[in-house]
Amino acid sequence: MYKVKVYVTLRESVLDPQGKAVTNSLNALNYKEVTDVRIGKYMELKIEKSERDIDEVINEICSKLLANPVIEDYRYEVEESVAQ
Repeated sequence: MYKVKVYVTLRESVLDPQGKAVTNSLNALNYKEVTDVRIGKYMELKIEKSERDIDEVINEICSKLLANPVIEDYRYEVEESVAQ
């Protein structure tokens, strides 16, 4: 079994209004050292081992469902789990 951590973020070229709102709120709370916030998503998946390559499976899942490839990028980390 694999434990996969997926991080989805907006591409740098895409405006992030939610991140901008958080930046403004932090500045209003006197955290002036915060200059930018980007909001993203974090997901954990447990995937059973199969004949298919784990990277192929994860890339398909991310590009078809978890991330919008037009405006978002993703990266992932795979941990092989011994306990099931």
